[in-house]
Amino acid sequence: ADVSQEDQVQAMFKGAIDRFGTLHIVVANAGIQVDAPLLDMTLAQWQKVIDVNLTGQFLCIREAAREFTKRGPQPDISRALGKIICMSSVHEVIPWAGHVNYASSKGGIMQLMKTSAQELAPHKIRVNSIAPGAIATPINLSARDTPEEEKALLTLIPYNRVGDPADIGNLAAWLASDEADYITGQTIFMDGGMTLYPGFADNG
Repeated sequence: ADVSQEDQVQAMFKGAIDRFGTLHIVVANAGIQVDAPLLDMTLAQWQKVIDVNLTGQFLCIREAAREFTKRGPQPDISRALGKIICMSSVHEVIPWAGHVNYASSKGGIMQLMKTSAQELAPHKIRVNSIAPGAIATPINLSARDTPEEEKALLTLIPYNRVGDPADIGNLAAWLASDEADYITGQTIFMDGGMTLYPGFADNG
């Protein structure tokens, strides 16, 4: 589904509910990059990223919450009425020149998640975000094309490795479990320390 399109998101949710009966966990994971310097970026380039990365998450949160509240509690399955996980990025807090649309979309996700969590908490719906750093996925391939590029990337990661997709999956599984039932409205950064300002590690 194109998550920037309301009708497609609604059809996606209907299809999932028809197949599984209901939903208890929704991970809003769709995201794209369309890069250009700020002075050269077109409105279409800006809007495409905002539509997918931010509006898409809004639509998924809304449709998930509608299904959770319609279905009602199932305490034998989950303590919470429902769990929503937004996929954000370290760039919700780290500026990124040349990627103003992407960074803005991720900054927007932070307040979308927090405001949704605040509004939905009385319904026992939990909303949180995962903010990955550099993960070995196709969107990051260009940063690891050569050993030199990968070495440069690792200078930004104090833990000195690129993350695996399983790192994110393991966190999402835990965050959606009853073990994390008292967590809502939080961004968990899984970035090997990228947000620790590694440039200051040697006393600046």
